[in-house]
Amino acid sequence: MSPKKRKPGPVTSTSDSLEGGRKPDHGGTEAVSAKKKFKSLEDPRTQSLAETVKEGRLSAGASVAEFPYNKKRVRLISPAPDLKEEARGILYWMSRDQRVQDNWAFLYAQRLALKQRLPLHVCFCLVPKFLDATIRHFGFMLRGLEEVAEECQLLDIPFHLLVGFAKDTLPRFVTQHGIGGVVTDFSPLRVPMQWVRDIQERLPSDVPLAQVDAHNIVPCWVASDKQEYGARTIRRKIHDRLAEFLTEFPPVVKHPFPAELQAEPVNWEACYSSLQVDRSVKEVDWATPGSSSGLKVLEEFVKDRLKFFGSDRNDPNRPALSNLSPWFHFGQVAVQRAILEVRKHRTRYKESVEGFVEEAVVRRELADNFCFFNPNYDKVEGAYDWAKTTLKLHAKDKRPYLYTLEQLEEGKTHDLLWNAAQVSRSQEETWLGDPG
Repeated sequence: MSPKKRKPGPVTSTSDSLEGGRKPDHGGTEAVSAKKKFKSLEDPRTQSLAETVKEGRLSAGASVAEFPYNKKRVRLISPAPDLKEEARGILYWMSRDQRVQDNWAFLYAQRLALKQRLPLHVCFCLVPKFLDATIRHFGFMLRGLEEVAEECQLLDIPFHLLVGFAKDTLPRFVTQHGIGGVVTDFSPLRVPMQWVRDIQERLPSDVPLAQVDAHNIVPCWVASDKQEYGARTIRRKIHDRLAEFLTEFPPVVKHPFPAELQAEPVNWEACYSSLQVDRSVKEVDWATPGSSSGLKVLEEFVKDRLKFFGSDRNDPNRPALSNLSPWFHFGQVAVQRAILEVRKHRTRYKESVEGFVEEAVVRRELADNFCFFNPNYDKVEGAYDWAKTTLKLHAKDKRPYLYTLEQLEEGKTHDLLWNAAQVSRSQEETWLGDPG
């Protein structure tokens, strides 16, 4: 099967046009006051790393308007290249990357709003059901969004939680609030990509829609223009771009242009009740949602487990993993932030740092590449020909063990490690993480 190519949307030059117009206001004078107010959000146990991270952001620039933003992160989805005339605001439609700081999509939206001297709004569209996600997934996500809403309030950025599909709620919001431009983040999966197409079709023709890859360090459409064969073919492409894209983030600052209409308070209990999901799989208490808790896990990893990652990450009996997967998955912690912190120790723990970069950057971004360029990413038809041939050749092989679904779930197999994992899973005492 030959590698599939996808024509990327227009980038750099068209995103430049979104920033033209009114005299900019950098919002830099608000950075210090925003820094003071952030203290109320901090968990004292993570204050050391949190303070270090904040200082790093401020060293990059007082605000994103003063930062040399790399517009290769942006691609224009809609045909409208310029912001709507007489606009009354800019909208960041948050989806995959559910955090305020260390978020290139949020930063780009604020950059536009500062340059145009406009209010900035943030929306999240809560769908009643998403694939096979249970209340465990939705609960983690919603509690993380509560922290997002609180932080937005501190920054004078209205956060709007819209219940329903984006195609049914977002266009109406854009019209009612006089939004002049929409920025969203990026996911290569089929359903989120359809959401973006739905919005593209329903937005007013004079309102541009821009997409920013805030999840990958090297934007997916920059890393490659085709489906890569494997890690060995994309590894060099990513490493060659890290010097360009693996930079410090500037801060999202207190927004100096207030919105005419403030956001309505979110009824979080009503949001939970609106979900049409399996509630038998309860939420866990060993993982606290939100960016502040995610930073705490990152700090613990760097201090206690990073040194063992290179040698012990594949040993389930050794505490060597980052345990950051839930926060990465919901975009509550940026992988780029984790890499920036981990790389500070590359002299002491060379093998571990290189291994973590391989797993968290190369392998993870390879997965996005596969999904972006292969429409059958979740079907056997999406596999390479050699893989499908191998499956057919061995379809009738004799299996030494055959188990029912119940036997697998109850840990009644010959594999002691499998059985232990199933028993622990049912008791919600532990978990099996990926190598990151």
